[in-house]
Amino acid sequence: MKSISAVNLAQIQELESIVGTAGISCWQDAGAFWQEKLKSAIAPDTDIDCIVFPHTQAELAAVVACASRNPAGILICGNGSKINWGGLVKLDPPHPARELSEPPLFSSVGAIVAVSTGRLNRLIEHAVGDLTVTAEAGMKFADLQQILAASGQFLAIDPAYPQHATLGGIVAAADAGSLRHRYRGVRDLLLGISFVRSDGKIASSGGRVVKNVAGYDLMKLFAGSYGTLGVISQVTFRVYPLPVASATVVLIGETDALAQATQILLSSALTPTAVDLLSPDLVAKLGLGKGKGLIVRFQSIAASVKAQSTRLLEVGEKLGLPANICGENDENQLWQTLPETIWNSAQNSAIICKIGVRPSESVKLIDELPIQDALIHAGSGLGVLRFETATAETLLQVRRSCEAKGGFLTVLAAPIALKQELDVWGYTGSAIALMQRIKQQFDPENILNPHRFVGGI
Repeated sequence: MKSISAVNLAQIQELESIVGTAGISCWQDAGAFWQEKLKSAIAPDTDIDCIVFPHTQAELAAVVACASRNPAGILICGNGSKINWGGLVKLDPPHPARELSEPPLFSSVGAIVAVSTGRLNRLIEHAVGDLTVTAEAGMKFADLQQILAASGQFLAIDPAYPQHATLGGIVAAADAGSLRHRYRGVRDLLLGISFVRSDGKIASSGGRVVKNVAGYDLMKLFAGSYGTLGVISQVTFRVYPLPVASATVVLIGETDALAQATQILLSSALTPTAVDLLSPDLVAKLGLGKGKGLIVRFQSIAASVKAQSTRLLEVGEKLGLPANICGENDENQLWQTLPETIWNSAQNSAIICKIGVRPSESVKLIDELPIQDALIHAGSGLGVLRFETATAETLLQVRRSCEAKGGFLTVLAAPIALKQELDVWGYTGSAIALMQRIKQQFDPENILNPHRFVGGI
């Protein structure tokens, strides 16, 4: 990796005029945490000049406008929990016909400025009666849940790294988790957004009224766009009442019986909030037994939870599947440990992939492939795979199998060297041209998280 360029004093003063001295760190002063995070997200031949921490939407807009006037890209992040997901950020060569209206601000042509929204973390409005909440994009998911819980409500998402993930990052990555079975995905809960365009202008879409459809398509575009269309500054979500009771049924067994149990469950009148298939390795790590697993969470009034759990236990018994019910304390621990086992790593060497297959193929996928830790949401066929080590050929083999089952495989997190050996997105469909036109409309200079998304967008 090339040495990271420094920003000279005069240039720091330019940015300080926007965010203040406490709102900017040049590379050498950024600290080990941010240096490690940033290096994991960029191509080895890419320079980062500094990281900027705007405190307000106006400051964020001014920083983006500044970058748009200069040959600098922007690496957008919140707290950095998912900064290494997707493609490696790098800049294209400067456009030869581009004329700058002002002298370049940054110290080297082709440098990147990292911009964190982590200090845009204020609650804007919680309309308890309307079941909506509006907050700045840098608010931590865990902090929002604590605020909502005081009013008996919650945001029905269970993202990766819930203690650190920001609302803007969750939307940008469309990171819903297991609760999508009942509450659907991030874009279905998102009622409105404000964002900063690549030219520094502020724009908004939607609102806090649940039935508002204005800007509906625009919000769908931003959910899962990985920061390539604009910098999200504020979000409005639909929220739900906290469930009165909760229990999780765990079924352990072999492929055929689990596939039957899953099919019976999904075609029944039962209303679980989460239905997840687990690989044998993951089952063992969670201390649930030996074999493939199906874990099903019911949340409602106590009588309903008990009745539905009992019904699923009866299904498991008829199919010869060992089963048990986790009560409230045990199941809270289970649903906390499950994502930690998938996402957390002491090293940055773990390989984490997002996959999708036809739901009917989910159990078969776990059975067929050399997967260590696999979590697949049975209702949608979406899931996460984790490998402690894997070659590019192994990942391509798994990708081919997913594609044969009507799905996909995206490499989220992996060592930089491995990401350079393959296309992390692997998408070759007909929508590439459309996505490129959308990118051109929103970010014509390609300064926002360049090359992080599908097709080098």
